[in-house]
Amino acid sequence: MTTQHDDTSAPVLSVVIPCYNEGENVPLLFGRLMPALAALGVTVEVICVNDGSSDDTLPRLLAMQKSEPALRIVDLSRNFGKEKALSAGLAHSRGQTVVPMDADLQHPPEVIGEMLAKWREGWDVVFARRDARTGQSLKERVFAHGFYWVFDHLSDVRLPREVGDFRLMDRKVVETINAMPERSRFMKGIFAWVGFNHTEIIYHQGERAAGLSKFSSVKLLRFAFDGLTSFSNFPLKVWGVIGAVISTLAFFYILFRIVRTLVWGIDVPGYESILASVLFLGGMQLLTLGIIGDYLGRVFDEVKGRPLFIVRRLYEPGDGR
Repeated sequence: MTTQHDDTSAPVLSVVIPCYNEGENVPLLFGRLMPALAALGVTVEVICVNDGSSDDTLPRLLAMQKSEPALRIVDLSRNFGKEKALSAGLAHSRGQTVVPMDADLQHPPEVIGEMLAKWREGWDVVFARRDARTGQSLKERVFAHGFYWVFDHLSDVRLPREVGDFRLMDRKVVETINAMPERSRFMKGIFAWVGFNHTEIIYHQGERAAGLSKFSSVKLLRFAFDGLTSFSNFPLKVWGVIGAVISTLAFFYILFRIVRTLVWGIDVPGYESILASVLFLGGMQLLTLGIIGDYLGRVFDEVKGRPLFIVRRLYEPGDGR
């Protein structure tokens, strides 16, 4: 194991919190977070990324900053999504260690001290593994298990089970992630891909403090597909195999029809079989083009080279607003 970062000029801990319409949660979050951080006895900074919120999240954060000198606010120009907002927070962090967490208190700040203790032992990454998926329906739990199974079997990267963004990372891990130029950001996959020595702690996931989840079923499905296509080209390869199988079956079917015609003569072709074949093959072709189009769209995004996010303003403590 490697030794911890020795940059004494930087805060020991940076806590990165993406915020999108979390106005109700801001006072509840800081009511638990700041006492938990104060108990650690180390220098800290809290970076809240306002991801284009349409409610009073930013005004509440600015009001909180007047009494919390450790709070820095990164205000994005619009809603870029949680993965980009998290990337913005990591890019602006300065701590020797960085802990991303949610604003809804499902990630209990009281366990950060336990993660920090593991880091002092020499670990580069400390996963926070939840003991159960509280507050989720049976459908959501089945979907999550199914996604992990598919991802593990189709990707070279293995995602740790029941581990979200809540973890502690050493500065060198964060710098490695910040140096990655890709625009399609599936952060759970990126966290796993960079490697480094890691350990874990177990925590109990709390209920959402206030408000509703921003992820609908459609968004979760799209998020899962983005994650899979970001770390696997299997969806592209599989259609070559399927195409080869269908072509082989079609070839033998043609041979069968030729032999049958030679032996029994020409019969009246069936309309239903022709229609079924055309619809089946046409659907397969459109599905294949859709998969290819999704990958091509990702290449297009990467080639354009647009920034991951745009910062409208960085609010530092005591900047004289």
